[in-house]
This record gives sequence, structure tokens and C-alpha cells, in this order.
Amino acid sequence: MHDHERAARQSLIDHCRAMNASGLSLHKSGNASLRWGTGLLITPTGRAYDRLLPEDIVYLEADGTCPPGQLLPSSEWRFHVDILNAFPDVNAVVHVHSTHATALACLGEGIPAFHYMVAVAGGDRIPCAEYATFGTAALSDNVLRALDGGLRACLMANHGQVATGKTLADAYALAEEIENLARQYLLARSLGPTRNLPPEEMAVVLEKFKYYGQQRTPERG
Repeated sequence: MHDHERAARQSLIDHCRAMNASGLSLHKSGNASLRWGTGLLITPTGRAYDRLLPEDIVYLEADGTCPPGQLLPSSEWRFHVDILNAFPDVNAVVHVHSTHATALACLGEGIPAFHYMVAVAGGDRIPCAEYATFGTAALSDNVLRALDGGLRACLMANHGQVATGKTLADAYALAEEIENLARQYLLARSLGPTRNLPPEEMAVVLEKFKYYGQQRTPERG
């Protein structure tokens, strides 16, 4: 195993350990994947993250085939494979059962534009994918349907949330932000109906987000 691949595998382990430490996903719940070569690297099923070694991370082919001699991949490997195949600009997927996002998903509800930061997921809402049994093609289809239109994250009914990114750090940070938004939304809802922002304002925010965080002014022609 080359140093670059070992570092990529260790990064998956480190991010999953961070999930546990932060409370984003407890014990063995949650999983993560990273585009690698013509396939992907993904966490194995049923293994405590604090005991994982780089060689325990599983490599899958782009069609989901698992070459022999490895641990079994995460039970949710299917939607990781399908997301990476469907969205070429996505290189990493993080799935967690974070408390507030999961609570909201158990109501079958997504997160509306109650706060402008909802745009962090790429749209004017964060939808909730319809429920299907974990690990099934039906669940993967529901998640892809929810992400359609350029969204980078969604809730999963009676399950949790999934976030994507150009890098593993991006996907992890987005999962953290989704959990934070879900917590804020549930707190606001406990006080009354939220004053949601109109689509035209969210369109302005989404345009501004294209340049948010850039350190240089655009070149002028």
C-alpha cells in the first residue's frame, strides 16, 4: 500500500473517530467514503472506529463489487456508490445519525429556509428522502431523488442524514452544519412557526455563497 493510499484510508478513520468524539454519530453508527481511482474507499461494517487500521478500510469498484480478501463494506455502501457515480464533482460522502437531524427526519420533515445558512447545502431547503430499509436499492434511489437539482445534503426519513463534498473534510463539515441547522430549527419550532425566507431571497444568498470564503477578488477582463 503506497503512502498516499494509506493516508487516504487513515483520513477516513480519523473523520469517523471525530464523528464519535463530537457526538455527530455514536459508536458504530455512521459511515464515510472517498472516491479512489476508478472506485471508492469506504468504512467496513460493524467495526468500532477506534480500533480500525488503514488496511481495514474497504475498496469497492465503481459498480459496487468488493474485491476478495477484505472486510465487508458498510451496510450503506449502495448509496455511497450511487452518489459518487451520479455526481462527478462529489468525491466524498458522510452519513451520520446525528441527534437533531435524525429527530426531524423521524417526523418525515426536511429543513425549510428558516435561516439563510440552509443554502450551505446548495438549495433553498434541505429535503428529507423517503424512508426505505437501510442498505437497499430503494433507499439509495430515494436519496438520489432528494439530492437531485444540485443539493449536497439531505435528511433520511426515520434514519439520519447524508452529506457530500469535494473533499472528505468538506462533507464532514457539511454534516456538522446540517446537524446545527436541525437543532436550531427544532428549537425555533418549539417556540412557534418559523418565518421562512422567500425563494427570491434564497436565490440571492445562493449567488453570494458562490464567492463566500474566497480570499481574492475576481479578475476583471
